[in-house]
Amino acid sequence: MGAELKPTEQEDKKIKVQYQGGSSDAVYGLGLIGAWVYYIGRAKTFQEGVVGFFKGLFWPAFMVYELLKLLNEGEKH
Repeated sequence: MGAELKPTEQEDKKIKVQYQGGSSDAVYGLGLIGAWVYYIGRAKTFQEGVVGFFKGLFWPAFMVYELLKLLNEGEKH
């Protein structure tokens, strides 16, 4: 078929991948900073500060868990 490329033509073709989704990264980044300020600011010991650092990284998981728990309680009533 005529659509096949010759080996020299294949080397000239470059695939360019563009990442488009920066707005969600910015929202997560602001949430991350806010969570760190909240959790680390409330820490009274170094160990609580370390735990607060990791809680700040995983705050979306905590939020989704609590939301699903709340929705599950609503179904029981």
